[in-house]
Amino acid sequence: MNKSVQLTYRPKLQQGFSFIEIMVVLIIIGVMTAAVAGKFFGKAEEARVTQVRADFRTIEGQLKLYRLDNYRYPTTEQGLQALVEKPLIDPVPRQWQSGGYIERLSPDPWGNQYLYSVPGEKGDYDIYTYGADGVAGGTGPDKDLYNWDDTDESK
Repeated sequence: MNKSVQLTYRPKLQQGFSFIEIMVVLIIIGVMTAAVAGKFFGKAEEARVTQVRADFRTIEGQLKLYRLDNYRYPTTEQGLQALVEKPLIDPVPRQWQSGGYIERLSPDPWGNQYLYSVPGEKGDYDIYTYGADGVAGGTGPDKDLYNWDDTDESK
């Protein structure tokens, strides 16, 4: 009996990716992430400024209602809190709306309280925020924003 042995070539199966292949994929993912993230970071600051402008409009509307009821705006000392709770310091409003004019005062997008002064620099009152740094002055994200200033230098 003649048994013939048939040998077949089986290529070695690849067990995984090489270190170089993994590094190339990670570099590609990193470059793509950096390109996309760069565009979104600029948009985040733009969105904060837009939120401030919307908050100014809301507060202004409620200040006008307060004035209609009480014939004057809250004083600087009474502040914007006069829209939430009836002021106890003079001049105490006689026609203060039960329940208030705003449920609560939200902080600005950077977590600081909105500021208020009467009389205003360019009107009956000013509503403003000192931006990201919370300090007067600044540029870019630290720029002070006022209800009467619609310019946006961050663009």
